[in-house]
Amino acid sequence: MMEDIFLYSGVFLALVMLLSLYRAVFGPTVLDRLVGANAIGSKTTSLLILIGLIYQRVDMFVDIALAYAMLNFIAVLAASRYFQKQKGMYDENPKKQRGPST
Repeated sequence: MMEDIFLYSGVFLALVMLLSLYRAVFGPTVLDRLVGANAIGSKTTSLLILIGLIYQRVDMFVDIALAYAMLNFIAVLAASRYFQKQKGMYDENPKKQRGPST
C-alpha cells in the first residue's frame, strides 16, 4: 500500500518534470532556461529520495540526492555567472560616474 503511494508520487513528479523540461528547452530567455534546469534538478533530488523509500534504502539515496543537489546548485550558479558576463550586465571594475561637464 505505502509503496504504491510512493510509486504514484514518483510518476507524478516525473510528469511535472516534463513541464520544467519544456521551460528549459523552449524558454524565451536564458533566465527561463536556467530556472527550468534548476527546477528539474530539484525535482530529481526529490525523486531520488522517493526511489530510496521504494527500495527501503533511504540512507544510500539521501547521500546520492545531496550530492546531486550540490552539483545542481553549483552548475546553475556557474551558468548564471557565465551568462551574466556574456551579456555585460556585470562589470567587476565599474568606471566612475562622470558628472555634468562644465
